[in-house]
Order: sequence, then C-alpha cells, then structure tokens
Amino acid sequence: MDVLTQGLQALIDGLLTGGVYAMIGAGLSLIFGVMRVINFGHGDFVVLGMYSAFFAASVLHMDPYLSIFLIAPLAYLFGYALHRLVLSRLLGASDQSTKLATLGLGLVVSNVLLLQFGTQPQTVDTSYSTSVWVLHVGTLEMRFSVIRVVSMLITAALIFGLNRMLFTSEVGRAIRATGQNRLGAELQGVDTRKIYAVIFGIGTVLAATAGVLLLPLLSATPTMGTIFTNKAFVITILGGLGSLPGAIIGGLILGVVESLGSSLFPLIPFLNNHFGSNYRDAYGLIIFLLVLLFKPEGLYGRTVKRV
Repeated sequence: MDVLTQGLQALIDGLLTGGVYAMIGAGLSLIFGVMRVINFGHGDFVVLGMYSAFFAASVLHMDPYLSIFLIAPLAYLFGYALHRLVLSRLLGASDQSTKLATLGLGLVVSNVLLLQFGTQPQTVDTSYSTSVWVLHVGTLEMRFSVIRVVSMLITAALIFGLNRMLFTSEVGRAIRATGQNRLGAELQGVDTRKIYAVIFGIGTVLAATAGVLLLPLLSATPTMGTIFTNKAFVITILGGLGSLPGAIIGGLILGVVESLGSSLFPLIPFLNNHFGSNYRDAYGLIIFLLVLLFKPEGLYGRTVKRV
C-alpha cells in the first residue's frame, strides 16, 4: 500500500471513528452547556454502555447494535435517577462539590463493574466484525469497515434526532431556555430541576450508546473510563465548551488526527517505524494543547471579555 492510499485510508478510518467520538463529546458538551456541570464520570458511563452490550450479547444473545434499543432507555432512566437522587441536592453548591460528586459517581460505576466482571478484558465477536466494503477509485482501493460505517450512521441518526428535539419540541425549547438563563426560564414556568435531570439522562444515553458502538472495536475493562473522559474533554475543548456542533467537529478532528498520526508517522524514514498506534492518544493531546495555546475558547466557543 503506497503512502497516498494509506493516508486516504487513515483519513476514512479517522472520520468513521471520529463519529463515535463526537457522540461521547456531545453528551459531555450538552450537560455542560445547560447545567454548567463538568461530568467527570462521563467516561465511566461509556464503559457502562460497553459492559451492558457485553451482557446483552453473552447472556441475552442480542446483537450489540440491536441491544441499543434496550440499553438506551435504561441509560436514560439511570442518568435521570442519578441527577434526581444525587446531583439535584447540590444545586446552588460550589462547582467543586458537583465535580467531586460526578467523579464519585464514576468511581462507583467502575468499581461495581470491576466487582461484577473482574479485570479480564471483554469484547464481543460478531459475524460482521471483520467485514469490509471495498471501493475502487481508479487505481486506489479504499476499505470501509462495516462496523465503523454502521456506528457512524447510528451516531448521525442520534445527533440529528437530538438536534430536531432541541429545536422543534416544547421540551427542547425549555432545555435551550434553561441553558441560556435559568432564572428567566423559571419565571416562564419551566421546571429547571426536571430539565437538568432530563439533560443528564440524555447525556448518559449518548455516553452509553457510544460505548455500545465501541465494544465491537475495543476490549472493555472497568478502569478505562478515564481514557474516554479525557477524550471527551479534548473534543469539547476543540469544539468549544457547551457547543453541540463544536463537539461533532471536535470528535471528527480527534478521530482523524489519531488515525493519521498513528498511520503516517511510522512511514517517516528517520523515525524507524516508531510513533505508531501506541502513541495514538498522544496525537490527540498535542492538538488539544495547540488549541489551548492559540484558540482557547475552541473552534465554536465564545470569547468572554472581562471589563
């Protein structure tokens, strides 16, 4: 495979993987945009989705993608209940209290998974796990992983549905009003506590669904939530905190940078085949640092001038 073909293949793989990253970032960004809460347990909810899909496949013999119809409603109820039982009691408390609470919730989730499933990595094998669609363009041969394409389509459908809900439904208008001005929304009769619980439930659904989509690609371990939390932060910083379109763009950028970096850097002669896939996460962090240095508000973030 020549450099051009390998580069285009890495670009395609990066865009498809970035779609799933976008869903992870969208959940975190949505919660912050409305609640002004940074959910440090977001990555653990992704892992919870992975283990839920593993349980559905191994015990209920369900296809991982079909299990989304079971896992998504349960994830919403889980996130909604967590907010009503824990986070709603911290409204008006300091930011540190809320951050520590979300961190604690993530630790509880990871330790429950550790007790239940142990430290052994878990994954699922499907009949289409290694299937690819091949596209010939002139002399180039592009390969599209079936599970990555399906994951991208599910991500696009969910984000499109979420966007339609936010801009065409009564609940969506209440969510946007709460995010813009909580007091003003309450004066208009919006139950902001209920809206916060709804948003936390939706954010949990996005995280858990992303976990389901990642399980056929990755092995799950209970303690890998930190990796996904870090990726979610990188995505939201790239796109701008609280921006849903920014989270989508940030996820795609992160996926492309990781894929191109791990595929092309080993081809540079003097690097002697080093800096490959083992440094995949490092490439995303480099972009993260560059954005912080030159555009700290993110690509779609707003600059606030202090007077």
